[in-house]
Amino acid sequence: MRGVAYPRRKALLAVCALLALILSAGEASTKSVMAETGTAPPSAAEVEPLPQGRVYLFRGALGPIFSRGIDRLAARLTDAGLKADVYEFTLCRLVAQWAISSYRETHAPIILIGHSMGGLCALIFAEVLSKENIPVSLVVTIDPAHASPKVPLNVERFINIFLSDGVLGGGDIVAEPGYRGHYASFDLKKQGDVTHINIDKADYIHEQLVGMITQLPRVPARTEGDAVPLRYLVPPDTKVELWDSGMRLPARPGDTLERVAALYRVPVWSLLQANKLPQDAPLPAGQEIVVPRRLTPAEVAPAVSTPR
Repeated sequence: MRGVAYPRRKALLAVCALLALILSAGEASTKSVMAETGTAPPSAAEVEPLPQGRVYLFRGALGPIFSRGIDRLAARLTDAGLKADVYEFTLCRLVAQWAISSYRETHAPIILIGHSMGGLCALIFAEVLSKENIPVSLVVTIDPAHASPKVPLNVERFINIFLSDGVLGGGDIVAEPGYRGHYASFDLKKQGDVTHINIDKADYIHEQLVGMITQLPRVPARTEGDAVPLRYLVPPDTKVELWDSGMRLPARPGDTLERVAALYRVPVWSLLQANKLPQDAPLPAGQEIVVPRRLTPAEVAPAVSTPR
């Protein structure tokens, strides 16, 4: 028996030595690559890119004439590497069924954008997906019709850009009771140069939307603390900054509205409206104040020390 066991032990030691040699060679190869390139080998997260969003955009009535901004936005999204397609609002439910099949195959985030009746369509689309327990990462309605439904609970982020005094659009959209997602509403009725016909064509809004949509896969839908709904009447001659929602923060000793606005790089008027405060209102230490939040928070400015 000893004569049999000895060759087996010898063979086992040889296998272990071979494995050690292979592992050592692999480690040396990895170190060689790192030395040559100055970088570590890619991680699993780097090898497998996050799925980009699938964007469905909807024109309003007579869309090929009056909703051309939707086509321009789709082109910019496509240039950014996203899959974005434009449809007529009359195809809403049919496209929603296609989206259900596509989502079950890819699980790519779903983004819905619509102008006028296309905005109404985007919300109906979200309702159809809600019945199938499919989340919607972002819905953007641009001066949607008054008859538009409420924001369903499966929508993670909602933005409404509208003219409350409009006749063709003017839908002031609210969310279903119990909604816990991010919500921001921007009324542009004080913008003298904005109409229902051109509200979908603002390049600076398109640029912000493209930035938000490309970031969506990297930003969790849930944040620390509750997302506070934002509702703004944008002052005249002010460009819309598309905040994601609001966050509650305690005022610190010596804080003023101007100081908080500078710290978080937001305009003072946004703090006044979000908190329903008069101009020059004091901020006692510890008082909760709502600050608008971007999809990806901007770098906070360094705090300025209070003179003694």
